[in-house]
Amino acid sequence: MTVFEHGGKLLVVDCGVLFPEDHQPGVDVIIPDFASIRDRLDDIEAIVLTHGHEDHIGGVPYLLRDRPDIPVIGSELTLAFLSAKLAEHKIRPKTVRVEARDTHTAGPFGLEFVAVNHSIPDGLAVAIRTRAGTVLVTGDFKMDQFPLDDRLTDLPHFARLGDEGVDLFLVDSTSAEVPGFTMSERDLTPAIEQVFATAPGRIIVSSFASHVHRIQQILDSAHATGRKVGFVGRSMVRNMGIAKELGYLRVPDGLLVEASALDKLPAGQVTLICTGSQGEPMAALSRMANGDHQIRLAEGDTVLLASSLIPGNETAIYGVINKLTERGARVVHKGNAKVHVSGHASAGELTYCYRIVRPRYVMPYHGESKHLHANGALAVAAGVPDDNVLVVRDGVSIDLEKGKATIVGAVPADMIYVEGGVVGRATEDTLRDRRMLRDGGVLTVLALLDPATNRLAEPLEFIARGALIDEQALEAANREVEKALAAVPADRQTDAADLDDVVRRAVLRGIRRRTAREPVVVALVMDA
Repeated sequence: MTVFEHGGKLLVVDCGVLFPEDHQPGVDVIIPDFASIRDRLDDIEAIVLTHGHEDHIGGVPYLLRDRPDIPVIGSELTLAFLSAKLAEHKIRPKTVRVEARDTHTAGPFGLEFVAVNHSIPDGLAVAIRTRAGTVLVTGDFKMDQFPLDDRLTDLPHFARLGDEGVDLFLVDSTSAEVPGFTMSERDLTPAIEQVFATAPGRIIVSSFASHVHRIQQILDSAHATGRKVGFVGRSMVRNMGIAKELGYLRVPDGLLVEASALDKLPAGQVTLICTGSQGEPMAALSRMANGDHQIRLAEGDTVLLASSLIPGNETAIYGVINKLTERGARVVHKGNAKVHVSGHASAGELTYCYRIVRPRYVMPYHGESKHLHANGALAVAAGVPDDNVLVVRDGVSIDLEKGKATIVGAVPADMIYVEGGVVGRATEDTLRDRRMLRDGGVLTVLALLDPATNRLAEPLEFIARGALIDEQALEAANREVEKALAAVPADRQTDAADLDDVVRRAVLRGIRRRTAREPVVVALVMDA
């Protein structure tokens, strides 16, 4: 999410989600921190969406909860995906549909939209004009010269904006470390066709639920080889239904059938398309791998992972691949076949854009720190002065005045965790406790004290769940507790909370010294 302010008014560009990594157990999604604008929701003129991927639209429902009438501006498919998502939150948005080359005014912000291609149709870059200067935001984009929908990134439009003068250029950084130019979507077709030509049994394809281009290739290959196709998973069924209805997905008559009806067909005539390419534990593919989905994998099935590996998800993805293989499936993925291509511009494309836009200042965005710095280096190599490249962290504020960009401060930009619809209750401390429970288990300690002496009346009792602790460690813990109780000052000997904490710390100290493990210790101190 990027927020622009001018004349006391705000413009939000994109509002997405992150998906949790292994060190964030229990989290469903992570949304932007609205703290800096929560008291200024009435100042928001509009939300501009560059495209329909979750990392750009998934946070919108949480912002509209607080003010449902904020106008949302985007292309046809983007708004359709968003509206379907908002219906689940019982929010009916106020939408403004735009197309490439359209202009629109939102308060003091003049907006002009530019066609870009990506791994989802209908992507838009946006130029934002104010009295303070002009900003060009690429959104996610690449320069595929042979896209499946023949919709090119409008480089002449970029060049025209460059001729007018772009003061600040916000540029997609995701593939900035990759040399050359990103491979065309059409170049994947032979590899996908080869999978369909050689698979003896069912083909189960896993992809993002919004990856319309890749799913079009799957449908075309299935149709060419006489297979029927079924969609599996609520988001996949919903999004592909929308894409088909709006004409972004071309589906031959009779190709799609209900997934349940595929059981009646020979395995060699079946294709299933589901979610779960990132190893998400509750997605359809992970449940198939674990054997707890109604679709049971069998010897001769082929699983095609038709998405990239999102950084941080590698362990989960390879775990799913191993389980699928153990169940007898052949797994085809980016690592062993040319079945996925990035949706983001590589270094050659980014350099080309810097040359034609010729911005005064550049702010690399959308990527991890290494990607931002790599993109900044490309801008410098293309002629942007080093001092005019602003590589910043989330929350940093930049002023643009009379065409000059300057870093001026920062606002809160924490990770806001969503769990089961509950927003912001989980904290880093919560996750640390969960990681401790996961890694060390829990040990409950019952300490019976002699009320006259405040010493142990009998040895400690231990109840362990997931904590593997031997007798010697428990004896060491007992000794530590005895020493700690003996050292408690007289004025604290009647404070139950203090005594609980003394016992807990002493037990943990004894176990840590013996085992180098740190279970979560719960201490219960009672009078004997």
